[in-house]
Amino acid sequence: MENIDAARLQMAFTLIFHIVFACIGMVMPFFMIVSHKKWLNTGNPVYLKLTKVWQKGVAIFFVTGAVSGTALSFELGLLWPEFMEHAGPIIGMPFSLEGAAFFVEAIALGFYLYGWDKISPKFHWFTGVIVGIAGVASGILVVSANGWMNAPSGFDYVDGQFLNIDPVKALLNPAWFTQALHMVLAAFTATGFAVAGIHAFQILKNKQTEIHKKAFKIAITFGAIAAILQPISGDISAKDVAQRQPVKLAAMEAHYETSKGVPLYIGGIVDQEKKEVKYKIEIPKALSFLAFGDFDAEVKGLNDFPEDEIPNVAIVHYAFQIMVGLGGLLLMAGVFFFFVNNKKKEWLDKKLFWKLFAFLAPAGFIALEAGWIVTEVGRQPWIIHKIMRTKDAVTPIPGIQYSFYLYVFLYSILTVTVAWLLNRQIKSLNNSPKLSV
Repeated sequence: MENIDAARLQMAFTLIFHIVFACIGMVMPFFMIVSHKKWLNTGNPVYLKLTKVWQKGVAIFFVTGAVSGTALSFELGLLWPEFMEHAGPIIGMPFSLEGAAFFVEAIALGFYLYGWDKISPKFHWFTGVIVGIAGVASGILVVSANGWMNAPSGFDYVDGQFLNIDPVKALLNPAWFTQALHMVLAAFTATGFAVAGIHAFQILKNKQTEIHKKAFKIAITFGAIAAILQPISGDISAKDVAQRQPVKLAAMEAHYETSKGVPLYIGGIVDQEKKEVKYKIEIPKALSFLAFGDFDAEVKGLNDFPEDEIPNVAIVHYAFQIMVGLGGLLLMAGVFFFFVNNKKKEWLDKKLFWKLFAFLAPAGFIALEAGWIVTEVGRQPWIIHKIMRTKDAVTPIPGIQYSFYLYVFLYSILTVTVAWLLNRQIKSLNNSPKLSV
């Protein structure tokens, strides 16, 4: 296995795992503080029990995210030394600020976990709020660094040298807002539906239904609102990509011929040799409108780009279709939940309702992973868009595949450990005495 293939495979593998841990760790504190606030307002012991169960989940994912994130930071230097040599001084600021946000989160989490009956109830609850805010800030700062890779700024590139570095401009690069907005909403959607799905499954098993129904409602409310808002950020992102990375947009839609009034493809099988998409459904002029706000706008096709600057079209197209398809499904499920909760409460007693949301539990994270594949594979062959190619940034050290095996071992242990801990938490909750107001 060549270094470039081993390095890319390792980076993809570790990011696929870390992004799940990071997103849950970022979003779960908000579920926790809502439950905590409901307990403070009502005195209902069910909310107190739920809060204490969720705080353990927050602690588990905080530790797991820290371990997997630290491994990733070492990985950047190990696999991509040329990239880090030049990019480090430019995007060091978001990584440094992310570290500061992490420490704030850690301190606040310490206060929250051990502050029960030791500090004032309102301040105790507020430390939970800080955990959530700091977690989201950490996520936004990391995404800002990734946004810089898609929209490099804050330097002059002269004769292969990075000069006149402006870290603030690099931090606030043209892609940071659109990527951060899309990512934060995706994290809330994925985590909200995943947590709600787990509790829906427990309701189907008739285990502690009162606490699980309350947990479900909190989680799905966050997830549904985020899913309904996600198309807005998706539209903003699509227009941004159309302007800055037209080849990525063309790959997302497997659009080969430059033309005006371009249709949007739904589904389809990409034939990269014949440069066409078979068996797709076309929505007339929709891609032109989504990309430029004009039904007759011209969209540049893949055939107009150099062959060595075109990403793997099949991977990008299929990942994009999965992301959009599942995102649309979750949006409809979110609307359905609000409809049932407000107009058809009697449906909450039907097993089919709970089966639906239990089935949708993994959908958000599948969509989230597909979205990251679109972002990362769609940028190839560049590690810094239009500045540095991925193959020029990889380490020359031989045998890098052994590092990959080590990371597979590490992340497998983390995954098994997290699954075991969460299963233990659920069993403990289900086997505890039933509570009521």
